Amino acid sequence: MRWLTFDALGQRELEAWHRFRAGNPALDSPYFHPGFAAAVHASGRTVHVAVDEDKAGEIRALLPGHLEGSTLRPVGWPGADFQGPIGPAGESFSPLGLLSGGVKAFEFDHLVDGLGEFEPWIRSRRVSPYVDVSGGLDGYLGRATKSGRDNMSQARRRTSKAERELGPVKFQVDVVDENLLGQLVELKRDQYRATGARDFFAEPDRLDLVRRLLHTRERSFGGILSTLHAGDQLIAAHFGIRADSVLHWWFPVYAPEHGKLAPGWMLLRELIIAAPALGIERIDLGRGDDEYKRRAKTGESTVCQGIVTRSSSRLALRKLGEHMVATAKNSALAPGLRRVVRGLRKLNR
Repeated sequence: MRWLTFDALGQRELEAWHRFRAGNPALDSPYFHPGFAAAVHASGRTVHVAVDEDKAGEIRALLPGHLEGSTLRPVGWPGADFQGPIGPAGESFSPLGLLSGGVKAFEFDHLVDGLGEFEPWIRSRRVSPYVDVSGGLDGYLGRATKSGRDNMSQARRRTSKAERELGPVKFQVDVVDENLLGQLVELKRDQYRATGARDFFAEPDRLDLVRRLLHTRERSFGGILSTLHAGDQLIAAHFGIRADSVLHWWFPVYAPEHGKLAPGWMLLRELIIAAPALGIERIDLGRGDDEYKRRAKTGESTVCQGIVTRSSSRLALRKLGEHMVATAKNSALAPGLRRVVRGLRKLNR
């Protein structure tokens, strides 16, 4: 296993990266595109790339990530919703090969399922829903559940209601506007504070990342900012990334004062209508069983959580941390337990 920083990759490595993606359907998520790793690296978080070669020097696979102490985590962590080695379909990959050059563990939480070599280190699996939008709204309605169809009908009626109460509804499917992106980020941070979730945008490099992606306009990769206004008010927005025909639903938000209109569903409906013109055939909603994902999805994949390590003590700490996280979510002692869990995570590095 050879290690390079992303900016040290040569034409040979990048050509292999693109070739592997093009030939492996499991790698069609935007998170596997080298453009994502490039944007993360340029935003200030060094991306290290493990280059796996055979005895003849031919590249067999690549895996981009971040070194935090002695722990390697996938590129874009903790905001990468699909993870795994970049390699040809059906080829084997040795996870233990990553434990070199000072790396003592590889931790993952959205590893694509079906990589048998990782099986000994997988601790859990969760669903990752998606929406097949080929054929636009008519195509979606033909595949959706009754709940999905009902919500689309409600979204159409609520759009009419918003026009009556707030003014003309305007949908912009792909707008490059940093001011609108800033409004989305602030709404998202308000949502994090209201729910007690970890603030993804608390780190300055994350803000730089989404700005860079907003301005990335490659034919096969880039950021997409979609907005929904009623009158002069922004009522919903979404920022995601797309690669070829796949869009990842990354940061959806809505104005809470207009929550009764379910503006998130209104925006999703407009995006499904616009999908054919964008060349989008699938929208990945990301891991989780949120109610709106269950209602909207037309299918789902599976992602895995775990850690590759030779250390039994690291595995024991990981299991303890998982148990305490589960306990913290349902305990009055949650704040104190969360501090302990954060301390355990530092020991894992």
